[in-house]
Amino acid sequence: MTQGAPPHVVVLGGGSAGWITACLIHQEWGARGGKVTVVESPDIGIIGVGEGSTPQLKALFDHLGIAEADWMPACDATYKLGIRFSGWSERPGFESYFHPFPGPTDLHSEPGFFLNASLARRGFVVPAHPDPWFLASRLAAEGKGPHASPNFPFGPSYGYHFDAYKLGAFLQRHACAHGVTHLPRKVASVERAANGDIAALLCEGGERIGGDIFVDCSGFRAVLIQQALGVPFRTFGENLFNDRAVVMPTAHDRAPLAQTDSIAMRAGWRWSIPLTTRIGNGYVYSSKYISDDEAEAELRAAIGMEGSEQPARFLQMKVGRVEDSWSRNCLAAGLSQGFIEPLEATALHIVIATALEFVRAYESGGFTAGHRDAFNRKAALRYEGIRDYIVAHYRMNQRSDTPYWRDNATNQALSDGLKAMVTAWFTQQDIAGANAAAYEEPHYSAMSWNCLFAGYGTFPPHEKLQPLPANALAGDPDATGAMLDACCANFAEIARA
Repeated sequence: MTQGAPPHVVVLGGGSAGWITACLIHQEWGARGGKVTVVESPDIGIIGVGEGSTPQLKALFDHLGIAEADWMPACDATYKLGIRFSGWSERPGFESYFHPFPGPTDLHSEPGFFLNASLARRGFVVPAHPDPWFLASRLAAEGKGPHASPNFPFGPSYGYHFDAYKLGAFLQRHACAHGVTHLPRKVASVERAANGDIAALLCEGGERIGGDIFVDCSGFRAVLIQQALGVPFRTFGENLFNDRAVVMPTAHDRAPLAQTDSIAMRAGWRWSIPLTTRIGNGYVYSSKYISDDEAEAELRAAIGMEGSEQPARFLQMKVGRVEDSWSRNCLAAGLSQGFIEPLEATALHIVIATALEFVRAYESGGFTAGHRDAFNRKAALRYEGIRDYIVAHYRMNQRSDTPYWRDNATNQALSDGLKAMVTAWFTQQDIAGANAAAYEEPHYSAMSWNCLFAGYGTFPPHEKLQPLPANALAGDPDATGAMLDACCANFAEIARA
């Protein structure tokens, strides 16, 4: 490799993570002589845990110049405006709440919600449930999609639901059509250079595939980053209890709502994700609190599949991250880099950010490892910031019916940042200011933190509430509702595929 020239990048593993990484790196360096090769074993399937995304997936397709009309039908995809959490709280009136993706109309409605949440934390009787305050919540409830009529310029942010296998296949076709090389090979071993770098992948049959940079997208096996280079893995097991999932699809007979449903179960939670062809269902649980057979039975009962011969699929989750995402000439991406259970559908978000930031860091360093330490620090902060927000869902749960939920509610394995956010909420501090102080680079907005805490109803108990003084200002949900009604009139209902 010539100093200052784009490298030959070899990606080990396909799936969504491998092909997203290949597409993004080739998009940045291909026209300048950079080469990308994906080495993918035809015998190893992809995990495919979760079938939802954050709005970063839309940004990816926009970046690659791929229209929704081209990729969505090919991947059975539907729109996602946010997540409805049901059963995470026993507080009356707070049994369910919707977490929307932030959008431009929120600038007009969230101040009233923030004000009322602050007043409710101080024990005043004001409407502080998140659902009435956001356009995305209203659109999802009314069965509408995210695209407005041409005379309304303020569409919400949104993500997607999709078939993970079909998404990987679509991105493979796109990548190969634009110059990425695909080699269906099974790697037998890894060749190390004298300086400790990875020199080549050695395939069954003797083929040697050399490169300058190697990207490990081999899943939880982490063939390059952990097995070959020995980078330690940092588990999040003390923070996040769930380590297993059981999944099973069902048919649906209605137009899909633009939301993921996250429904609390005895020892975890289950997702319900609408695609155009089916409903994806999965129960994420802790093997410490429930057996595989019990989890399968509970999922079947919840989705009406008790007597069905439809087989269930079990997955083991390795929750945590590698110490360094970029070690020597190897970048870890996808499950090889880390995993923070499927609750907020952040897996592809992290893949996209990792690929783009690696390209920028490597190029800014003159196509050397000069910025590797800064890159690794930022990647670690991202994982730990997202982890904290996920942990908050469990730590702040308002259930008491099973040991799983009680133990989560008393879990003391919290980072300093999360402790600061919880303290800020219960001591009536400004959440936006607390977020900025707790996290060097906040990965969730003040709106998200307010929705989480308020959505569970974590306010003083009913007997301690007091009327709002007559001269006090509070947010007006009726006025906000009228504004949101006018906005919603510009959006159409989602048609059944």
